Amino acid sequence: MTAPQTCPCSSGQLYNDCCAPFHRHENLPQTAEQLMRSRYSAYVLHDIAYIVETTVPSQQHLLDQADMLAWSQTTHWQGLEVLQHANVGKQHAQVEFKAYFQDGQETACHHELSAFVKIDDRWYFIDPTTPLPGMKHDCICGSHKKFKACCGRFFK
Repeated sequence: MTAPQTCPCSSGQLYNDCCAPFHRHENLPQTAEQLMRSRYSAYVLHDIAYIVETTVPSQQHLLDQADMLAWSQTTHWQGLEVLQHANVGKQHAQVEFKAYFQDGQETACHHELSAFVKIDDRWYFIDPTTPLPGMKHDCICGSHKKFKACCGRFFK
């Protein structure tokens, strides 16, 4: 697929000045919002490898990459709206967004409050669709804290 001129993440910037440096591994997203926007753009561009590598490392092997690719290819992406971005301490952040898309004949909106964790100065998405540990187990981020005292507080 040819790289788009305007970034798919709806930032209003050119792709080469926005998400492309992250996709090409030239830079790392400095905020959870940048990571979320770059993940949306990766779905639009069918860059599933980027989606996987920006998911918490302990969850990466649980992702169904073939299913993710098929979904990204059969979905007509229509735009992204970031509603809010909030840091929760130094290691966590949440981003609320709406992703608009057409899946077959239906136009839909996926509204989500996503959780992110910073590990070794790099932001990662915490995927709630994969099995999460019990609240009294070690956290998925490797912090050596219990899940409920770390990343688990973002999931009910």
